[in-house]
Parts: sequence; structure tokens; C-alpha cells
Amino acid sequence: MKSSRGFTLIELMTALLVLSLLALMSYRGLGAVLDAREHVKQETDKWRHVAAFFARFERDVELAAPRTVRTADGQAPAWLGTPPTATASASLVFSRFASADAVDTPRRIGYRLNDKNEIELWLWPGLDVAPDTQPARYPVLAGVKTFELQYLNRALVWVDAWPTAPGDPPLPRAVRVRIVLATNEEIVRIYALQS
Repeated sequence: MKSSRGFTLIELMTALLVLSLLALMSYRGLGAVLDAREHVKQETDKWRHVAAFFARFERDVELAAPRTVRTADGQAPAWLGTPPTATASASLVFSRFASADAVDTPRRIGYRLNDKNEIELWLWPGLDVAPDTQPARYPVLAGVKTFELQYLNRALVWVDAWPTAPGDPPLPRAVRVRIVLATNEEIVRIYALQS
């Protein structure tokens, strides 16, 4: 009689142990790949939102109009930049022409950091503001710790507010935007204005 020889229990247990270790290493490797993928997606989304904000801001600044507006209190300057205070963040409100492709209308717009750490875009329905007209507010960038604005005057000095004196031109020569994200990245951009 011919005897057939199979695997011993020790050999089977060793094979199962090796396969288990391979499965565990594969699972951990797959988990690391998925975690890295999620991190890259979050970073990509964050920088895409930052780029979209700066593109919007640049387009609005390029269309800045040196036109004062009528308000309930009289006249408001074409460009009104207020510095940060203990109770409020810096804000910028200015007149803007319509875009060349006729998508936008001439209007008064503004930017400000709200209490939820979002930069808001303020849109009024037109240039001249009727009494008690409130702007529509849209968050354009979330996760912002700091939003600072500075303006370049005729003497080529950066100032925190505009206008600084009654003889100032309607628009500054340039605007410098500095934001610090919640993840501590700092971004500074400078935009020249048509004045």
C-alpha cells in the first residue's frame, strides 16, 4: 500500500501565520495610502479655495472705479479701507465698474472677516446706496485667522486706512492683502490699481 503524505498541523499553522502577517501589512499599507490620499485632497481643496478668493479679489480690484457714491449720510468715498479695531476686523468697501463681458453690473462691493473666520464678500445692488439698504453677504474663503489690508499712498508708504487725508486721490496706488489661514500659512498679495 502506498501511503500519502499531507501537511502537518505545524506546517498549516505556520502558513496561516505568514498569510495573516501579509494581510495585516497589506491592510496597514492600504490604510496609509487612503489617509495620504485624503490629506492631499484636503490640501488641494484648501489651496483651490485660496486661489479662487485671490482671483475674485484681483478681478474686483482691477475694476475699481474712482466714483464716490451717495448714501443716506451724504457722500461715501470711492475706496474706503478701515483698519482693524479691538471689536472689528479690517474691511474694504469700494465702487466697481461692470466687467467687459457684461456679466457684472457697476456696484458697491466690500470684503471683511466675519466672526466665523470667513472672509465675506458684500454686494450692494448698485453704486448709490438707498437708505437702509443692506448688502448681500457671501462667504468666499473659510478658515482664515487674520485678514489685513494696507494701501499704498502717493508718497509710496503703506497705510492701514484709506483715505487718510481729504486731499487723497479716490483710489490708492496699490492694495496689499495679507491673510493667515487657520493652519498658520501666511499669504501676501499686492495688487496695483488704475488711478
